[in-house]
Amino acid sequence: MKKIFSIIIFISILLIGNSLANNHYPITTESKIMIAKGKISYEIHCASCHKVNLAGADNWKGLDEDGHRKAPPLNGTGHAWHHDDVTLHSITKHGLAKLVKNYQGKMIGFGDKLSDEEIDNVLAYIKSYWPKDEYEYQIDLNK
Repeated sequence: MKKIFSIIIFISILLIGNSLANNHYPITTESKIMIAKGKISYEIHCASCHKVNLAGADNWKGLDEDGHRKAPPLNGTGHAWHHDDVTLHSITKHGLAKLVKNYQGKMIGFGDKLSDEEIDNVLAYIKSYWPKDEYEYQIDLNK
């Protein structure tokens, strides 16, 4: 019962986060400017955990020395492409630690550091690394 309640709260927060975002989904890789700006923000805010090459932490499915989940790859070999843009934007903005009760990871939100536009730029940059099939699948999720 607690798990169902947590899922309902998570979805509610995602929907609220979406209403606060700039709502121009899907985020595509068509704009080279978005990708270039996203790369800068990614390198400043994300690369320390997800690595410069977006490969994620070594043994990313395991736990770190503090018992927390490690940063997954964002280059298309992990699971980010399974989520629609509303979810990806909300996770980046609010962080999983704020969205999921008892979350055992270190993904903080960047809403106090990055604007909605900057978050979308980071997501465009990340998507530019995805294989074509994963990218197209994810874009279809947003329609």
